[in-house]
Amino acid sequence: MDIQLPAEHPLISRCRQAEPAEIGAAITLQTSKVLEAVRLVERGRIYDLTIDRYPGMPMPPMHPAFEVLRYRSPAGLESDPGEGWLKGDSNSERMFFNSELVIACMHTGTHVDTLSHVTIGAEHRWYGGFTAAHDLGDFGPRHADASTLLPVFTRGILLDVAGALGVTALPKASRIGPAELEAAAANGGVSIEPGDVALIRTGYLGGWPDRAELVKHRDAGIDLEAAHWLAERGVIAVGADTEGVEQLPTCHPTNPQPVHSYLLVERGILLLELVYLEGLAADRVSSFLFIALPTKIKGATGAFIDPIAVV
Repeated sequence: MDIQLPAEHPLISRCRQAEPAEIGAAITLQTSKVLEAVRLVERGRIYDLTIDRYPGMPMPPMHPAFEVLRYRSPAGLESDPGEGWLKGDSNSERMFFNSELVIACMHTGTHVDTLSHVTIGAEHRWYGGFTAAHDLGDFGPRHADASTLLPVFTRGILLDVAGALGVTALPKASRIGPAELEAAAANGGVSIEPGDVALIRTGYLGGWPDRAELVKHRDAGIDLEAAHWLAERGVIAVGADTEGVEQLPTCHPTNPQPVHSYLLVERGILLLELVYLEGLAADRVSSFLFIALPTKIKGATGAFIDPIAVV
């Protein structure tokens, strides 16, 4: 895939020697768009768009549980300090510490799917023309992994579909097409422009973390036509307050996740999942500076993000 690097890119100097094909649609982001987003900040109000991560949290069934295990503690170190600097008179003030071991899939809580997360075809191809046979090692994808993700710093647009339809949250497995996105944009008085991040609210996280409430609204999302609608408008990322962004089960006859396949594999458009949008919706904020900094781990197919919206 022949992708030309723009002459002026505000973030490319930070990226780990990534090939243009590893970056996807985010490579089109221009400094003018970054500055436009900054000018949206007038009140200095910050909205936290992250859900907490904790042991026992609700997780999609195909991902492992999230675990935080105590690794070292003051009592443990005092009884067994090991060799070196915690021993004897040099630590007469009894300085010790706490530390932990985190065991987690990078698709836990609020996160971004990398361009290597989804593959298509017998050759297991992902965006950029990379394939499992040539580009997947024992320690994960060697191209378009989390280490190549750029920081996201641009205009965010809230498409509050639930609000536009006059409901607290969409029913389970509701289908969102272009008409619903257009209605949400009109209701918020906004339009989608190149370089934007589009965030779709279904109301799902209004019930977080009550499992009984969540199950009533799980898997509402956009269909393939809506994904095309967003891509045609030049977004660099699509996010939602759900685990999967798209409607599940899908109506597509041959692909169980056509939106993931199209946006990630064919268009290089990142997917942001479990983005908390209730505060923005309550205050009817539709346009804002959106910032999301991915956790860069080589070989990872997703990355934790703690995004914020600033107005």
